[in-house]
Amino acid sequence: MRIGILGPLQVAGAAVGGARVRALLVRLALDPGRVVTTDRLIDDLWPGEPPEHPMAALQSLVSRARREAPGLIASHPNGYLLDVPAGEVDAWAFERLTRAGDAHAALALWRGPALAGVDLPFAEAPAARLEELRLAALATRIADDLAAGGGIVGGDVGGGDVVGGDVGGGDLVAELEELVAEHRLREPFHALLMRAMVASGRRGEALEVFERIRAELADELGVDPGAELREAHLAALRDEEPAPRTNLPARLTSFVGRNDDVSRIRTLTDARLITLVGPGGAGKTRLAVEAAATLRVPDGVWLVELAPAAGVRAALEAVLKTSDLVRALRGTSPVIVLDNCEHLIDEAARVAQWLLGEVAGLRIIATSREPLNIPGESLHPVLPLPQEPAVELLRDRAAAARPDLVLAPDEAARICRELDGIPLAIELAAARLRTMSVSMLVEQLGDRLAFRGSRTSEPRHRTLRAVIDWSWNLLSEEERELLRGLSVFSGGATAKAIARICGGDLELLSSLVDKSLIAVSGDRYTMLETIRQYVTGDLPEIRQAHARYYAELAEAAEPHLRTGEQVKWLALLDAEQGNLDAALRHSDDPLRVILPRLWPWMMRGRRHEITAHATAVLRRVGEVPPEGRELAHGLCMMAAMGAEPTRAILESDHPAALHSWAMGSALGPPPDVVAMTEAGAERLRDHPDTWTRSTALLVAGIVRFEYGAVAGAESLLEPALDGLRRTGDRWGQWTAYYWLSLAAENRGDFARALVLAKEPEPIAAELAALGAPLGPMSFLLRLGQLMTRSGDHAGAATALERAWQAALRSEDSLTIARVTHARAELARRSGDRGEAARLLRSALAMDMDAPPQFRAFMNVELARVAEPDEPLRRALELMAICEDRTARATVLEGVAEHREPQTAAELLGAARVLRGISESADPFVVALAARCRAALGARRYEEALVKGASIPNPERYALSPPSSP
Repeated sequence: MRIGILGPLQVAGAAVGGARVRALLVRLALDPGRVVTTDRLIDDLWPGEPPEHPMAALQSLVSRARREAPGLIASHPNGYLLDVPAGEVDAWAFERLTRAGDAHAALALWRGPALAGVDLPFAEAPAARLEELRLAALATRIADDLAAGGGIVGGDVGGGDVVGGDVGGGDLVAELEELVAEHRLREPFHALLMRAMVASGRRGEALEVFERIRAELADELGVDPGAELREAHLAALRDEEPAPRTNLPARLTSFVGRNDDVSRIRTLTDARLITLVGPGGAGKTRLAVEAAATLRVPDGVWLVELAPAAGVRAALEAVLKTSDLVRALRGTSPVIVLDNCEHLIDEAARVAQWLLGEVAGLRIIATSREPLNIPGESLHPVLPLPQEPAVELLRDRAAAARPDLVLAPDEAARICRELDGIPLAIELAAARLRTMSVSMLVEQLGDRLAFRGSRTSEPRHRTLRAVIDWSWNLLSEEERELLRGLSVFSGGATAKAIARICGGDLELLSSLVDKSLIAVSGDRYTMLETIRQYVTGDLPEIRQAHARYYAELAEAAEPHLRTGEQVKWLALLDAEQGNLDAALRHSDDPLRVILPRLWPWMMRGRRHEITAHATAVLRRVGEVPPEGRELAHGLCMMAAMGAEPTRAILESDHPAALHSWAMGSALGPPPDVVAMTEAGAERLRDHPDTWTRSTALLVAGIVRFEYGAVAGAESLLEPALDGLRRTGDRWGQWTAYYWLSLAAENRGDFARALVLAKEPEPIAAELAALGAPLGPMSFLLRLGQLMTRSGDHAGAATALERAWQAALRSEDSLTIARVTHARAELARRSGDRGEAARLLRSALAMDMDAPPQFRAFMNVELARVAEPDEPLRRALELMAICEDRTARATVLEGVAEHREPQTAAELLGAARVLRGISESADPFVVALAARCRAALGARRYEEALVKGASIPNPERYALSPPSSP
């Protein structure tokens, strides 16, 4: 363990001094690998009495900790984290071992009171929780020792977790008497003491212990003894306690990732037949054994392995050593685990129903790739592991195969994701790490079916191919044909699509679901990638049928995207994205498939997707479009190569054609984009369709604001919004509100801009629920910035904190940088210039593909809280070739703040022209203008404005050597 907090702090290879430094490392160790915010650290390390300069004090403390324990603490824009895997902190390893039932190993990590030496409030709850876990582990360890030395405690079957060795009951009595004295009302210790006394032949003393604790519970708590104590009392009253019987195998490896499944199976106490169903390799057998081992079953738990058996009844008789099953079982209450029923499913169902009807106390846990389908059966699906437990399993098995291996979190997550979270696949992959690097394993994931496992495994479990062979050989020819056909779908499919494309009926589909070869989720049937790889073949006719079906679906969806049903149809297209992409790849007519997809891609901001797909389509169709596909071909040319719009585009009212200006290459929009879009709006002014008229106005308004003279954009955007309200188009309304808000902000009217930004909140929430890029981060970010500039700092802080959390979840560096920039502006306006500078420098240092406008804005903001010369020079250079007029104006106003009055007034005049306004209402610009007027006088000030308005390249003008303000 690199970090020990189960006792005084220990750091491997380091001696850490100073109570506060030790407290810092302990606090970070409570959340290893996770960011602890600076505010949280300050509150926890200086509760109720923060230092005069808390950030400086924390940074000093971190610096000292890094000197004394190098390589442990990493920085983050929002705080700090302990940069070690959770498994290298003894408290986390202790919890994992405790939950896994390995009490001996867990307690071996305990060195004294948890978090010892940290006398701060943050340590109290974790220390109490860890102490409670220690006591529970101690009870488990003693129970195991008692079972190993003289009988299983309370009829529990440990499933191989019992620790071996000769542990006498008398040796445990003394230990338990000390524990009982220390924890006077803790019932488990009293129950164990009674059992240890009985095991040592001291039955009378055990009964006295019960009477004593019963009286104390009644006097002090007013309660009766619990079930565990009552059972120990009954055991002490009996002449002898029969040892349970079992043939369950002892555990050879840790049990990872299925604790919730075990808990659910244990809750099915009224079910006499529980069938664990799932695909091959999902871990059904292991789960069944683990669950059975936790049950209290005095009459025995018996595992009957059917994989090598020729008959179910014969296998049962062999395990129970009887030729009369009913006679042997009647009057008892055992649990029988029928493992791998699928290849004997009919007989397994008949025998299970017969025995359950004849033996009232019998319970059966069955594992199968399909249900037994008899009365009273309760199904428990055993699904592939979610990512976190899958990664835990991979790390555990990889450490066993190669203890020195370092497995990065992203590598582990990718491997588990590629292997569908199938436990057997993960174990086979981990075994390969014994002889190869992680990168080599990742390269071989495409050949996963050949991964080999232990030489002692069942033949059908030695490779993934053998696992699926086992299921494949049990299928009918019709089921195999349908399963092959299903491999053409990507991301699942509806029953309607499957019927149209593959011809499979519902009965066949249901049969494949029952056999765990496909799954059903909502109205969609899905297939694991591992099974798809096994069954995929050359199916040209089915692939073309698939392409035609999804081309028709995209075409049918497109008109609905202009109506009040837009959200529903966007959700449908999202669900079918994998199939639509596959159709585009395989279609004989890719231009037909891509055309109706361009508009929803634009709505979702997926410009990279548009470019990539358009480029691939053009490679296939060449430079000359097929007849009737001129519009699609022209749009692909624009998206892929930034080509000029064709006549087919200019004369079209297709949504993608109206927004074609947004699909140009990275070089920017066509030079005549403003004239084109405004001419388009005029041409469509009398169009019979409200949506088309309104969208033409919307596009023209956006383009005028973004690339044109800016002035007059609202006269186009406002009627566009009215029309889009009538059509019900949520995306169009949101977009119109957004640009109207920008127009108000351009005038400096932040209050109006904030009202317009808040107006579409319900619409933004609807669209964000689909994962659109207009989602919670961008919406909250804009609110936070406008609240900051309007003076509502408390509201801004709340909005930006929510935006920050959404940005962190996105894991996108540009998104995180945008929110960091907004938080820096809030910090400056709130008076914390140092924090603003720190945030801005961290944002500028991020590895991101940021537009020049954003980098310029960050540099302008940095100039306000640090030495201004270099940031201002960078901002002006970034804007020198930028076509975004309002962005250029914002930078010029920021630069003017640092220039002498004459130059400042000239830059304000240039900014007015760029904004297309006569005067700004922005309080910052108003105050700056007032200072210039006071210094220059009214006449010279007005002359400076006029001069600035005529400067052809104000950025280069402003790059002249700056003067002090």
